[in-house]
Amino acid sequence: MRETRKRIRASTAGFRRAAGLFSRFAGRLLDLAYPPACPGCSVLLGGRVGLCAGCWSHMSLIERPFCEILGTPFSQDLGPGILSAGAIADPPPFERLRSVALYDETARALVQALKYRDRTDLAPMMAGWMLRAAEGAVGEADAIVPVPLHPFRLVRRKFNQSAELARALGMLAGRPVLFDAVRRVRHTRSQVGLRQRAREENVRGAFAVTPAGREALFGRRVILVDDVYTTGATVAAVTRAIRRAGAVDVTVLTFARALAAPI
Repeated sequence: MRETRKRIRASTAGFRRAAGLFSRFAGRLLDLAYPPACPGCSVLLGGRVGLCAGCWSHMSLIERPFCEILGTPFSQDLGPGILSAGAIADPPPFERLRSVALYDETARALVQALKYRDRTDLAPMMAGWMLRAAEGAVGEADAIVPVPLHPFRLVRRKFNQSAELARALGMLAGRPVLFDAVRRVRHTRSQVGLRQRAREENVRGAFAVTPAGREALFGRRVILVDDVYTTGATVAAVTRAIRRAGAVDVTVLTFARALAAPI
């Protein structure tokens, strides 16, 4: 029996090594056929996936000081724990919002490449930056939840960009991703071009927690993942649904943040 187990282990280890070699060989062949290019400007790169030095230098990363709740960057440091006027006047339903960068030219190119040009290979890189921007919140969370797409829109898009970011984030942080905890139960029009009030009305009642989601979310600390935070109407609607299911803490984590400039 022991000899049989040893042979099985040796065979399994050999298979893994062979699979790893094949994967690296296939990756090199793919690079020769389709040289990796910067998603921001299409210049050819030496590595697999990433930004060129020029595009990286133009990324408007959101760094401290910023509002502890909304993550809105400040133009000057006013001390720890300072909140923005928006967080004070209209507190969001979530505990905190964190984003990697302002939604400027480079960040927009990355988001649109992932969202509209099927560049799911960008998700691990973008998720790595999101993990850093979260400042430890992902490691303290019990689960990760992506903002869901309606099935009709999912058929057209072929995949949910928020789910791809959540999947990569979960793999990096070793946290479970609850893909089916929340569903979009009402097909809404696109939020693009709508004002704040119209966006809120558009997504009102559009999300519902599934029976399995209620069990998985009750008493849990949750990371809610989306690609871009604009007015916050969508993530606020999802957060309220998650709250009703008993989640005790919600951190919204996005790759980009639509904002004119630091306040």
